[in-house]
This record gives sequence, structure tokens and C-alpha cells, in this order.
Amino acid sequence: MGPGGPRARVPPLLLLVPPSTTIEATGISVDVSIRPGRLRGEVTIPASKSHTIRALIIATLAEGESRILHPLDSGDARACIAACRALGAEIEERWEESAAGSASAAPNTAGGRPGEEAARGELSEIVVRGTGGRIASPERTIDVMNSGTTLYLAAAAAALGTSEITFDGDKQIRARPIQPLLNSLTQLGASVRALAGNGCAPVAIRGPLAGGFTSIEAHTSQYLSSLLLACPLANGDTEIDVPLLNERPYVEMTLRWLDQQGIRYRNEGFRRFYVPGRQHYTAFKRAVPGDFSSATFFLCAAAITGSTITLRGLDMRDAQGDKEVVNILARMGCRVETGDDTVTLSGPGADAGARLVGREIDLNAIPDALPALAVTACCAEGTTRLVNVPQARQKETDRIAVMHRELQKMGARIEELPDGLVIEGGRLHGAAVDGHDDHRVVMALAVAGLVASGETVIADAEAAAVTFPGFFRQLESVRAAGAASNGRQAASRTVAP
Repeated sequence: MGPGGPRARVPPLLLLVPPSTTIEATGISVDVSIRPGRLRGEVTIPASKSHTIRALIIATLAEGESRILHPLDSGDARACIAACRALGAEIEERWEESAAGSASAAPNTAGGRPGEEAARGELSEIVVRGTGGRIASPERTIDVMNSGTTLYLAAAAAALGTSEITFDGDKQIRARPIQPLLNSLTQLGASVRALAGNGCAPVAIRGPLAGGFTSIEAHTSQYLSSLLLACPLANGDTEIDVPLLNERPYVEMTLRWLDQQGIRYRNEGFRRFYVPGRQHYTAFKRAVPGDFSSATFFLCAAAITGSTITLRGLDMRDAQGDKEVVNILARMGCRVETGDDTVTLSGPGADAGARLVGREIDLNAIPDALPALAVTACCAEGTTRLVNVPQARQKETDRIAVMHRELQKMGARIEELPDGLVIEGGRLHGAAVDGHDDHRVVMALAVAGLVASGETVIADAEAAAVTFPGFFRQLESVRAAGAASNGRQAASRTVAP
């Protein structure tokens, strides 16, 4: 999935396993075939990408040894680990025996690729010996691969150093704007260059970060989170004016991390922040909660298939904005039960005569939910409007345009808005669709395939490994359990007197 190089294609798979590590490493594009079916059972949701990357950045900037428990092991997390090593952190990965009985013989300090857990067990802990804010001078360009979160959050951290540090990534990273963040870093004393002259990667950044005043329109919340993470270590105090803020829950997540670190700041209604400089981060030990953004796909799959699914590893008290998807689906007609670390959702088809009901949904705070909720809207009665989410056009792809195009191929009645989608409920049919190398688009189209008549074939399905390496394996597991349950029910009806 990296930039350049030919891409081969293998025959469609029948939803058996996620793309293998070898396929990811060689850049082979994988087609996956999905057929309709209901779901049943439990899914353990992988750790939060947003929390894992914030934990890695803070641990890199901290003094001492931090321990990140149960982190995400995926393409984006790997990109951040590599970036933090380049910035000077010493990082050790610790593995525990998997259910298959394999484990690594020794801790891994050199990194690896998602999917290697099949040979080494499961990643249980990342130990980070931090820099204390003394950023190293990398020997080469830092490749963030497909990870926009790594690019944005590491950029301001790099400005704490005194040597020029260059960041680059794949073709999608090279199309994602970073100029507003670069402008703010310049206003705060750093020297920055967008090497292609288009406000996107590759970029070169040199500190130090002096502090001062900056104003930034946070079309993506990651611009502001980047500044809030780095400015406590600046040489002087910082004032940040925020005339526009999208995705506020992600900034709230960043602020919770700062609170837990004892970082001093003043927040004036998310419109202006004052951050004293010359502070420091301290070593910590923290477990990473499950990722509500990843959980969204299974929640929506249960909703549209009329299935009951229990998701483990989710904490409704966490700051993640995408937990709101649980409430959205409840308002659309689903039944929800929550526990200490579980969410059980039953789609309305599980109750005779019940149906999903369309509604208007403001997605400004949770843009990552757009692909899955667009699929859900296709199965809801009436009209659903997904609105106020223009930043969805600046993710790995223009997700508004891409979901409009791909769902139309499946027969959806869908209209594209400048800031969202309008969708009339109806029926979907199978089609050959393109995942556009976008993990959330791939997983959303897989969910659509569960209710589409006939076969749905998804190109570029290997992209799911960016945040959810086991997605197709988990989906097949609950789909197979659902098929078995339906078979038993059918047999019971056949022999009943």
C-alpha cells in the first residue's frame, strides 16, 4: 500500500481471512467477496488508534519509561512507532501467547508489520523510554505510510528539536493538507517547508518551538491536538486562537491526556487556549481502550441485518466521539445494552415488524462514522441526511464522493451534498466496488455486502489492516455463527408438529 510500485491482483476470496502480512508487504491488492448473511456472537474490538498514537507521542516526549498496555497493532500504529523511534524514543514491543499457542521468544525492538502476530502471538505491551523532550535528528525521512494522525501529531513534536526533520507518506498522505498546521508552527517560531509547494507532505520542520500567539482553523481536530501536545514543552508560553474546530471530541480526548499528565492550560470554550511553556511529561502506565471507530462497522452490520452482536473492550465512559454511534443506532430503532466493557446491539429486524428509521444526523464530531452510517441509511425507512461533515472529504479519500459513487453501484438512492449525503432507504444489490485504499470505505462496503442481493466484490480490501487487521476474520466468525443459528432454527421449524 506504499507509494509507487506495481500492484497485482489475486482472485476474490470468500470472506475467509484478512489479507496476509506477505500481501501487505508486497503491495498486492486483494479482492474480497461478500455474500449476504446475518450475524451472531461476540467480537473483541481492537484498541483505539487515537489513544494508541497519543500514548506513543506523549511517552516519546516524556522522561523515563512508559508502558502502554494492550495497544493497537495495525498499519497506523506501526507508522507511529517508527516515527517515535526516529524522534529518539527507545521502544520495545512485548508479546504474549495467542490463542493458537504461539508467542515470541524475545521482545521485539525493531518493529514489524501488522499480521505478524500469527507467528509471534499478540502485542500485549509497548515499553517506551522517552526523550524528555530532547528530539533526535533522524538520519532519513520519516515515512508515516498511510497514517495522517501520525503525520499531524508528530509534526509539532518534531518542532521541539533543533535539526530539520522531514516527513513523507503514501499517495493519500501526499494529498492531505497540512499547511494550516505548518503556518501555526511558523508563527510559534519553527522553520517549516512544504517541499512540493502544495501544502501537503513531504514537509520539513526545524525547531525550536518558542511559543507565542497563533490562530488556526482546525478543519481537522488533529491540527489543534498536535499543538496542544507539543506547546507545553515550548520555550515560552503559547496562546492558540481557534476560530473553527471540527471533531471536538478528539480534542477532548487530547485534553484528558494532558489532565492525566498534570499539564497546565486554560481552555476558553474551545475557542482559545493558553498553554504555559517549559512543562514536562512524566512516564506512565496505561491500558488502551477499544476503538469505537472500529466498532462502528459491527454495530452497523448488526443494525442492518437484524442481528444481535456483543462487542467487547468498549468503555462508554471514554472520551471517544464515535461512541455516539451507539446512541444514533438506538434512535434509528436498535436495541442496546451496555456493560462495564461491552455493548450488545440488536438490529430492529430481530423484533418482528420493526425497521430502521431514517433521520438527520450531524456528523461534524464523528466524521469517521460517515461510511458505515451511509450504508446503514440505505437500509432505513425513509430519508436519512448525514450532514455538517465537510472534513470527510479530506481523509484518506474524499469519503463523501467515494461512498456516493460506490453505493450507487449497489443500487443506492443517494445524493451528494457539499458537506454530506442524502440517502433514501431501499434495497442494495451486489456489485464490483472499489475500496480506494481506504480502510473505512473497505469495511463499510463489506457491511453493505451483508444485505446486498448476490455477491459483492471489494477491491483493495487489504486496506482494512490500517486500523483493523483482523476485521475480515472477525466478520466471518460472527457471520458463520449467524448462519449456523439460522440453520438450527430452520431445522426446528421443519420438525415441529
